[in-house]
Amino acid sequence: MIRRKGTYETDERKEMRGGKGTVQIENYWKPGELKAKTRLLARLTLPPGTSIGFHEHAGEEEVFIVLRGQARAKDADREDILNVGDTILTGNGAGHAIESIGTEPLEMVAVIVKY
Repeated sequence: MIRRKGTYETDERKEMRGGKGTVQIENYWKPGELKAKTRLLARLTLPPGTSIGFHEHAGEEEVFIVLRGQARAKDADREDILNVGDTILTGNGAGHAIESIGTEPLEMVAVIVKY
């Protein structure tokens, strides 16, 4: 099955998980369209200054892959700067948050899988 750019179902979430600003979510595939236990497979776009607040995933792992921009990522007690090409794996009950800190929007692929 092929899904073409520009045909993805999109959502906007204001103050996502207690964060700042509005996050745009382009769903590549929605839950139920994949046989794997995937809850999210999407491109997230966070304008500068926008963030996803600190939260946890019980029984899940989340991967962010940075495609554009720069991020400040908090994973449990550790904080790091992420640049294009960097990835972060969170889960196993450890909380995390992410913020767009560059001058251009932060674009990431986000994948959440259940285990």
